[in-house]
Amino acid sequence: MNPIDLRSDTVTQPTPEMREAMAHAEVGDDVYGEDPTVNRLQELAAERLGKEAALFVPSGAMGNLVAMLTHCQRGDEAILGDLAHPYFYETGGLAALGGIQSRPLPNQPDGTLKLEDIRDAIREDDVHYPITRLVALENTHNRRNGIPLSAEYTAAVGKLARANNLLLHVDGARIFNAAVALRVPVSQLVAPADSVTFCLSKGLCAPVGSVLCGSTDFISKALRIRKQLGGGMRQAGILAAAGIISLEKMVNRLAEDHARARRLAAGLGELPQLKVAPQYTNIVRFQLADGVKMKPEEVVAKLAEQDIRIGHGGPWGFRAVTHYWIDDAAIEQTLDAFRKLFGD
Repeated sequence: MNPIDLRSDTVTQPTPEMREAMAHAEVGDDVYGEDPTVNRLQELAAERLGKEAALFVPSGAMGNLVAMLTHCQRGDEAILGDLAHPYFYETGGLAALGGIQSRPLPNQPDGTLKLEDIRDAIREDDVHYPITRLVALENTHNRRNGIPLSAEYTAAVGKLARANNLLLHVDGARIFNAAVALRVPVSQLVAPADSVTFCLSKGLCAPVGSVLCGSTDFISKALRIRKQLGGGMRQAGILAAAGIISLEKMVNRLAEDHARARRLAAGLGELPQLKVAPQYTNIVRFQLADGVKMKPEEVVAKLAEQDIRIGHGGPWGFRAVTHYWIDDAAIEQTLDAFRKLFGD
């Protein structure tokens, strides 16, 4: 029996249609710009996000790093959330590889940064200060339970950034989840952004890759940074073929993942032994209620004995993420396992 793997939507494997497309992909040397399948993916991604151009990169972390290295010089400062993925999870790459100073601001419960906090964090033109160059947002926000940021909020940040000659980057690893949840075009969510990344290998189910989008001039510069970081791939069309199917076939079905996450959150919330965080998209966070003597590690281990895997750690103790390979039966089986675990 295949395990029910809810640790992350990064565990998704390619669909049979993706495997078929990968096997028959037309390829060339992408470093020379000659891979037709990569080129098609990049054109499709730019069109979907309303940007002039796009660049296929091996991972979301590299996409964020390439974007910020392209926007910023060494010693510049980037404003971002204290729970933002580039600040929290990407191994200090901004500082280690770019010499970029992070200016973390408190992420609010809804994933946003207060506009007044951003405004107050912008440095004056003083020789003693680093130059504030960039504001970065995350949509959906992972550590805020997958909450989507609205188009109106992003527009307000974009307006503030432009008024202060700053650039705006959106870490849109799950931006299509945000668009589906908010029922707005993805291009509207990122319209104010100078750059945006999104992952193909999460809810969109491709095995590898992310895409960085922006202006033609920006992507031309980003291409050089990608090469510097070792991200230039050769016959990458084998991977891009799956990404094309991600964009053409996997976006609209994300609503199914959200519905299953709602069912999971509701079922877990019925158990007195658990406290469940608000659920917005495909991420469900929860923790043991006060007074429960079982340790979190025991919960994870006992579920694993039933071939159910959940994430452990973070602000809410446990995380379960729905995706293409989690169907209705898997949700019910998971809930039954929790009921059995707590003796209900």
